[in-house]
This record gives sequence, C-alpha cells and structure tokens, in this order.
Amino acid sequence: MSSLVVKNLAIEFGGVKAVDDVSFEVEQGETFAIIGPNGAGKSTIFNLISRIYEPSAGSIHYGEKNLLDVAPHRVIDTGIARTFQNIDLFEQATVLQNLLVGRHRRMSQNILRDFVFFAGCRAREREHRRKVEDVIDLMEIAHYRDQLISDLPYGARKNVELARALCAEPTLLLLDEPASGLNQEETDDVSFWLNDIKHDLGVTIVMVEHDMGLVGRVADRVLAINNGKFLSLGTPEEVRNDAAVQQAYLGTAA
Repeated sequence: MSSLVVKNLAIEFGGVKAVDDVSFEVEQGETFAIIGPNGAGKSTIFNLISRIYEPSAGSIHYGEKNLLDVAPHRVIDTGIARTFQNIDLFEQATVLQNLLVGRHRRMSQNILRDFVFFAGCRAREREHRRKVEDVIDLMEIAHYRDQLISDLPYGARKNVELARALCAEPTLLLLDEPASGLNQEETDDVSFWLNDIKHDLGVTIVMVEHDMGLVGRVADRVLAINNGKFLSLGTPEEVRNDAAVQQAYLGTAA
C-alpha cells in the first residue's frame, strides 16, 4: 500500500527549474532514499513535501490527505516529521527539554503550560515523559539527557535531532542527510537506528543521503535525480548500476 504519492512535482526559482516533473511512490513501512549530485533538487523535494515551498505543478498525497491543502505548521499533524541538513535544536536547552518539544503535537495547550510552569506529575505529563524516555533508550543518549545542546559534539547533536523527530511518534520520517558530517562509526550507528526505527516502530522513512554505503545498507528502494529531473528508480544495486546515474555522478557511464 502506498504511503506517500508524489506526482509530476515541479518548482522553479528565478526561471530555473529546481524540480522538474518528478513522480514517485513510497510504500508503507519502506525505507526510501533520494540520491543525486549536489544541487540535484533532493532537499527541495523535502521542502515541497513538508510544505516549506509551494510547488508550481504536481500533487503530493500522504495516505488519504492532500498535503497541498495542509498548512505548513499542520504537516506534523498528518504524522510527518523531519530533520534538516543543518541541525535545528535549541542550543541553550537540555537534551531532555528539546525532546519534550518534540512531543508538542501530542500535547494540549494546557499540558504545554503545565510543562513550563509546574513540576507536578499529572498522568498525561508522565505519559509524555515516558514516551521521551523510550526514545532516549532507543537512541542510547541517556548519558546526554541533562546536558545543554551547546555542550554536545556534532554527532550527538545529530542523534538528538533524530530523537526529537521520533518523539512526535511519526508514521513518516523525512531525514535530510542523516549521516552528513559523521565519521564511520557514527554512520554505522545511524544504520543500526534506522533499521530499528523501521522494523521495531514501523515508521516509513524517506531519506536524502550522499553516503551510498549507508543507502545500500538501509534503503529498500532508491530514487536518483539530477538537475531536478528523474534519473532512475529501483533497488540500491539497480540504481548504482544504471548508466544514467553513473553519468551524473562520474561524468561517464561504466
């Protein structure tokens, strides 16, 4: 069953087509990767799905919902959460506080007020904290929970951003270069967590990624684009061996 359906998507900036008639479908429970050279339009597609940009043509449906009818600040309410290339966390808040922010779509206005002004342990607050603690355990960041984001190394910040997205209990997770800036050991950890998120939590994952080793380990299918246009779609091996993809990456087909 298709979870995310993108048809004939297009957008241009200053007369230049950043995304040009791109279509794809993501199956429920699948890990789907979007690859391409720098400037290919990968992150632009993410910004269209998450409603940061308005497309000039095409449609985006998630389940039964037409995302083009959804206001940007309401996309999270459809079950979609995302991370960004540039880490977007509250630097002067602790890891735990950042993760509690990730629960915002699950909280009523009164619960948000209670978190700010009261230390009481009402039942719903305890439930939100329990969910956050579950994510902390999953992502193995308990030793960071009370540290300020500003005091964390880069790799730990990336982990916290992924954890915060999970705190919203998404059904679709958009990950923009989750391994960017990480060393090999940290990238291996990302591979482990993504497989856990897929298999244990049942979350559908769409990721933009340059690390083809990571893509090969975690992706069920891969979409390759270049200059905003569709190049190839298939398994990681099929896409890696596609002459058009080799031309885009290497300048020559193998």
